[in-house]
Amino acid sequence: MRILAIERPVPGVTDAQFTPEISAAEARRAWELHQAGTIRELAFRADEAAAVLTLECSDLDEARGVLAELPLVAAGLIDFELIPLRAYPGLARLFARA
Repeated sequence: MRILAIERPVPGVTDAQFTPEISAAEARRAWELHQAGTIRELAFRADEAAAVLTLECSDLDEARGVLAELPLVAAGLIDFELIPLRAYPGLARLFARA
């Protein structure tokens, strides 16, 4: 199942809490998950400082577990909104018989 994960702010968290050490650990874990095929895409929003991930997981519970392994999530510095996705069915109209 493809899942869109959009970072959302955690109230009370300051920029100073994002240390170089935890940021490096976050990048390493994201790389590992990308190499494993769990994180399919990783980007930042152009309009604000927030990560957007596309995950490949069996369900939302697995996605929550995967994200919980990220150091910034584990430290309570970031959180994610999860949106399950499905294939767009409208293209089937191109092949429907009239």
